[in-house]
Amino acid sequence: MLSRSIRKLVQYGIETGLTPECEKNYTINLLLDVFHEEEYQEPEENFTDVDLEETLKELLDEAVKRELIEDSVVYRDLFDTRLMNCLMPRPAQVQKEFWDRYEKSPEEATDYFYKLSQDSDYIRRYRVKKDHKWSVESPYGDIDITINLSKPEKDPKAIAAAKNAKTSSYPKCLLCVENEGYAGRVNHPARENHRIIPITVNDSPWGFQYSPYVYYNEHCIVFNGQHTPMKIERNAFIKLFDFVKLFPHYFLGSNADLPIVGGSILSHDHFQGGHYTFAMAKAPIEKYVTIPGYEDVEAGIVKWPLSVLRIRHKDEKRLIDLASHVLEVWRGYTDEAAFIFAETEGEPHNTITPIARKVGEMFELDLTMRNNITTEEHPLGVYHPHAEYHHIKKENIGLIEVMGLAVLPARLKEELELLEEYILEGKDIASNEKIEKHAEWVQEFLPKYEDINKENIHEILQKEVGNVFVHVLEDAGVYKCTEDGRAAFMRFIEKL
Repeated sequence: MLSRSIRKLVQYGIETGLTPECEKNYTINLLLDVFHEEEYQEPEENFTDVDLEETLKELLDEAVKRELIEDSVVYRDLFDTRLMNCLMPRPAQVQKEFWDRYEKSPEEATDYFYKLSQDSDYIRRYRVKKDHKWSVESPYGDIDITINLSKPEKDPKAIAAAKNAKTSSYPKCLLCVENEGYAGRVNHPARENHRIIPITVNDSPWGFQYSPYVYYNEHCIVFNGQHTPMKIERNAFIKLFDFVKLFPHYFLGSNADLPIVGGSILSHDHFQGGHYTFAMAKAPIEKYVTIPGYEDVEAGIVKWPLSVLRIRHKDEKRLIDLASHVLEVWRGYTDEAAFIFAETEGEPHNTITPIARKVGEMFELDLTMRNNITTEEHPLGVYHPHAEYHHIKKENIGLIEVMGLAVLPARLKEELELLEEYILEGKDIASNEKIEKHAEWVQEFLPKYEDINKENIHEILQKEVGNVFVHVLEDAGVYKCTEDGRAAFMRFIEKL
């Protein structure tokens, strides 16, 4: 049985191009060693179109049976990553193949690397496809919604083991270059099948990889080779455009560098990008503006729930200069009438979420104004999802949400299924502790629909979840999409 499963896995490696045919015996022997097995019997049958999930399950079940691992998703993930590494090319081979293809076209290079990241099971396709995805119409364009189900739930034993595990500072975080090839532990995912492409950004060594959770197409992460904190400054804009010049078919953006509006790992300088066009990128300029000293730069307020100044020019250096100027003015800007304070009691509040892309011959930079001030009424942030929407989205609004993609918690899958049942059967939503938090919301939207039935309930709930997310984005907007809000935004622009 073990020989058969090993042979299937090796055949998968050969079929996908991870493993050269000439390395078949070598790879079989690596896998035998992982299982502490000295015997191997070549199966008589030939394998084609091998199902990776099914084959890994066979091998993991065998590892549990042999007491090599505990039967828990955490230990199984650590072990199957080790198995996949036996099939993988070494980092230097991956890098050479990438840059050889890059000479033909940047797109060919990223196509190769993205496929490798999936074939290697670093991106677990069979988990990612479980995510629920849909889009909803809004006054700002079609908004993307996803309920993320690709991160497995840890079982209680693994949680306890992680709590009792010896603390380690290696690697310092999940974004450090030292993760490449790391075997992992109960409180740190295995990365033996992980490969990084070294790139130069702002004359310093950076890494390029894909996100294992793929919230959108070719969701990549670009990170500093040094474990250094995120900072939005002039250099951040230089880094964004250095990357976009290397990969003009990708956008690249940064989370803000302050808590609440950051929504990410602030301890390690990094960006997120990919081959995807978000609703925000499609949103038109609502009002063009001219900024003194930068009359040659096309600029305008974007029709978007967050407060976005879009600037465009053929020369990215002009955008870097203007963005640095906008950031400097915004950092120190206060407008009490609009409830914008640069700082309170020495704590800074203003920062920017920037997103860079190339559109034809033009470079484009979206500058999203952010502010993380809190009040007694809004202790989690004034420009953060307000309490009435926390039943759907309570987490920070980071870069991905800013651009128009809701990443919603896995709990919503079960909650929405229960809501379908309770609404159709006329049951009291408030009587179930799992969904009572949604009772008021359901009561509000139900009267809008004359006929709710088994055929349309799913679509109605998806639409209403989308509507909530649009309100969440509006909450995060420093300047509201109202006459007063636009007038306040123009007061800031006039200070530039």
